[in-house]
Amino acid sequence: MIPTTPVPAKSGPANPAPLGLCAFGMTTVLLNFHNAGFYEMNSMIFGMGIFYGGLAQVVAGYIEAKKNNIFGLTAFTSYGFFWLSLVGLIVMPKMGWVDPPSEKGMVGYLAMWGIFTFCLFFGTFKLNRALQIVFGTLTILFVLLALGDATGNESIKHLAGYEGIICGLSAIYTGIAIVLNEVHEKTILPIGPVTDRSPESQFTGLKNAE
Repeated sequence: MIPTTPVPAKSGPANPAPLGLCAFGMTTVLLNFHNAGFYEMNSMIFGMGIFYGGLAQVVAGYIEAKKNNIFGLTAFTSYGFFWLSLVGLIVMPKMGWVDPPSEKGMVGYLAMWGIFTFCLFFGTFKLNRALQIVFGTLTILFVLLALGDATGNESIKHLAGYEGIICGLSAIYTGIAIVLNEVHEKTILPIGPVTDRSPESQFTGLKNAE
């Protein structure tokens, strides 16, 4: 029998970044297929918004807190609750609990999330190029969605859908890249690390993925 060396187990919590990024990315893609006009708003989107885009990202944010990572905690937890709040905005009026939001209300909601995302986008300058694309395209997505509701222009809403698909795919790519890079312990899919950052400034969930 050929002796083998066991692979040592890594100490501490597992890397939560792929979970959070894939949860965000897959839910974003599926919602924006609807925004682009491919299918109607349906229970599949609601289910993804609650259980994967919502709860899975909150779990990822909780693990990032355990890793003392303020960026990961803020981003994953916030966008997890974004998905839960979005489902609530759609479902609660249908259940007769509250009136649906006005167009101005939705514009304010989307604009506020766009401002928040734009602020986090500056944080990615210390992280990697892949996250810069994710947060940059997400900022544009919120702007387009807000403009679509403000103007009622269906063309802008469809454009937002296509742009959102790109945003979601970029998040999926980043999440899968981290998984493959960590499993193989080398760069399989590049994420473009920022080389001039200090170890203290790294996105904890991504630092082993480069």
